[in-house]
Amino acid sequence: MGNDKFFLLRAVEIARHGIKNGGGPFGAVITRDGNLISEAFNKVVLTNDPTAHAEVLAIRMAASVLKSHDLNDCTLYTSCEPCPMCLGAIYWAGIKRVVYACDRNDAERAGFSDKLIYEEIILDPADRKISFSRMTNSGGKEVFREWDKLENKISY
Repeated sequence: MGNDKFFLLRAVEIARHGIKNGGGPFGAVITRDGNLISEAFNKVVLTNDPTAHAEVLAIRMAASVLKSHDLNDCTLYTSCEPCPMCLGAIYWAGIKRVVYACDRNDAERAGFSDKLIYEEIILDPADRKISFSRMTNSGGKEVFREWDKLENKISY
């Protein structure tokens, strides 16, 4: 943990670099065993990709470098508390430790509010502001059954 401040300051510097290069004010660094694996800044506007958040880009790069989707032995350093999308990606990647500088309230004051998402995510899909329609008998379960036969992961 001795390198925490060093890597967090690097994430903040990457956020500054992102601003200077047309990106958003967010930066992320991923390390393993005290070694830098990946770093990225927010490129949502630059790439017209709403998922191009610094954390997601750093996760994608780290997975590529390590040739694994499992980043459970990595630490993520980020200039701001991860948004709900990035938080989901962190859990999916298996990252067990996140160190961040600013929190969601700081982000909201700067014009980046995730409040609606935090409120909506706990709701039943039928109660959300976005219309969700589930269509059963559309082949979705069959795909899982095919996967189950190959991997013995899911049973119905």
